[in-house]
Amino acid sequence: MTDFAMNETSRSSVTSGTGTVLPGQERYVASLDETPLHEVDSMDESAPASNMWTDAWRTLRRNPLFIVAGVLIVFIVFVALFPGVFTHQNPNYCQLEHSLEKGGPGHPFGYDTQGCDVFTRTVYGTRTSLSVGLLTTLLVVIVGTLIGGLAGFFGGWIDAVLSRFTDIFMAIPMLLGAIVVLQMFRTSSSIWKIVLVLTLFGWTQTARIARSSVLETKNLEFNTASTALGSTPLRNLVRHILPNSVASIIVVGTTSLGSYIVSEATLSFLGIGLPSTTVSWGGDISNAQAILRTDPSVLFYPSAALAITVLAFIMMGDAVKDALDPKSRTA
Repeated sequence: MTDFAMNETSRSSVTSGTGTVLPGQERYVASLDETPLHEVDSMDESAPASNMWTDAWRTLRRNPLFIVAGVLIVFIVFVALFPGVFTHQNPNYCQLEHSLEKGGPGHPFGYDTQGCDVFTRTVYGTRTSLSVGLLTTLLVVIVGTLIGGLAGFFGGWIDAVLSRFTDIFMAIPMLLGAIVVLQMFRTSSSIWKIVLVLTLFGWTQTARIARSSVLETKNLEFNTASTALGSTPLRNLVRHILPNSVASIIVVGTTSLGSYIVSEATLSFLGIGLPSTTVSWGGDISNAQAILRTDPSVLFYPSAALAITVLAFIMMGDAVKDALDPKSRTA
């Protein structure tokens, strides 16, 4: 028997309503024994319960970037909370007779132009820079989420007004706006003043992300079901929509924290940030620029501490972004 004949015998006839086979309607149909059925919708009930945060934590634990960044951040936070563990010197105690002396026992980084211990000032500067970064990020997330969430949820004229309000502040560069405001109010300087100024010009990006996330989330089925059960709009926003939109906001806040630390250092470098009595990396970098050619080590240590801290939070932000937003992964 030829191959053509074998194919013809394995062909099943498909008949029309009159019982005849129309041209082109022949179909090859395999026997049932050759195509066993499988449970495509089965569920493994023995598997542990999972959600977005559990899956994100599992992804983070396997990410070397997260491990390295986490170790660095834990160490930086420990230095900021307990500087006395690393040095027993007073960061504001200076002796001119030790001006620009090289490092020695108990003073590994040497002294600056005023005779202050560089190692001690670098350690105590961690608390200032980290406080500004964390407090600014917290306020930016609160303000941005509130404005963006209300705009995206209610829509209409509320969305139009809040969106235009956001656009006005977004048109002002954060660092330039902070310089102008700090120049206008130079009567007193404190950490809270820097935090409030950076928050004033830094909440816009978070607001835009929160608005887009709420617009996407409020049209999902669970919000419609909650409304059908009698839940009020405000309750839906607080109990359902915002918790399901917080992943993108956390990603933005984590990646932006490093930029706020850099902004504080820049303002202190320009002489309009924290007062000279407050130990900060930006202030020490500003004081060391005059002796950059003769003694660059005085500038190197606070700059290295600033760079490592910012790098740690940037790496943490990238790891969190990959875990909470898999669609943004590049590899």
